[in-house]
Amino acid sequence: MVGFLLNVPVVFAKKKKPSTMDNMLVTEVYSFTKNQTYTVCCSSDFLKEGDKVLFIDDFLANGKAATGIIDLVNQAHAELVGMGFIIEKAFQDGGKLLREKDIQVESLAIIDSLDNCEIKIRE
Repeated sequence: MVGFLLNVPVVFAKKKKPSTMDNMLVTEVYSFTKNQTYTVCCSSDFLKEGDKVLFIDDFLANGKAATGIIDLVNQAHAELVGMGFIIEKAFQDGGKLLREKDIQVESLAIIDSLDNCEIKIRE
């Protein structure tokens, strides 16, 4: 939807290597939720040198998916211009890690805590 609203192309990173994809950029991403490492890839036919990339994802927790995307962007010699998330779990280190790398991070909602089964959303 962001690509549609901004009228820019959208490139998807896939969690599995498709047999039909050529010229793959590949990285490994560990999922704490699934306790599994995924091979994430996209085609260098669609992510190219000089491209400007805005990464959008649903959750930011430990930042592993975001770090994997940074690796793919670097492999393509493209430029990461920012990252956007629906929900950021501020009690985990992903946001801090990305901001320390001087990456612009925007989140629609930031959860500060889930202690005592209570969701504390940042004002």
